Amino acid sequence: MNEPTPSFGQSDIVRLSDEDATVALLERAVTGLWEVVNELTRLRRTTRQNYRVTIFGSARLRPGTPAYDGVKQLAAELTKMGCDIISGGGPGIMLAVNEGALSVDPKALHRSVGIRVELPFEQELNPFVGLAYQHRTFFSRLHHFMIASDAFVVVPGGIGTLLETSLAWQLLQVRKLYNTPLILVGKMWADLVEWGRRTMLIEGSELASEVDFTIPHCVNTIDETIALIRENRAAWLAAQQAK
Repeated sequence: MNEPTPSFGQSDIVRLSDEDATVALLERAVTGLWEVVNELTRLRRTTRQNYRVTIFGSARLRPGTPAYDGVKQLAAELTKMGCDIISGGGPGIMLAVNEGALSVDPKALHRSVGIRVELPFEQELNPFVGLAYQHRTFFSRLHHFMIASDAFVVVPGGIGTLLETSLAWQLLQVRKLYNTPLILVGKMWADLVEWGRRTMLIEGSELASEVDFTIPHCVNTIDETIALIRENRAAWLAAQQAK
């Protein structure tokens, strides 16, 4: 007697009771999903209206402190220049970033951007974010920062700021990002770069290349930061007009 012909797709069925096959299927599906995400993130607008600057810094610094007021002024000056301003959308320096951006033109909400992540603390989106994006994972949020930005400015911050800075630096190192200034403001970041030079460039056991430490621009003042952004934005505008 002939065996019944299997119905379409029956040989591909994975039963939940088969734990090993289920796990293997999930792993393949997740890998495939990442490939889809990678392909989608290659898409870019041919032209954009505004140059976008992301400012990273501590959630702990409060209004009225010199660092807060300085970042608020920086964001305002960059907005006047014609930049869209991006922060993490939370308190502290992020609040200063969005407050400064929105102070220039309160009606241009889309120019004050916040890219948030869900946390058990720090629940509130700051009130100066005009355009908000919400993420459930740090990975997707960090990726969003990287693909959304034409320049990064890093001011005093802690572990989270260090993570954001390190990712941008590494992507610039391997040219997954290029022509995107990474501007580190203040002594703490200059000391970090100097520590890297001192510990990673030991003759005979180099852990990095000298050129890697030329990627970040270490500056001390807002004026220096603005000058670097202005120069890069001019090149960006010329490239946009050539498209």
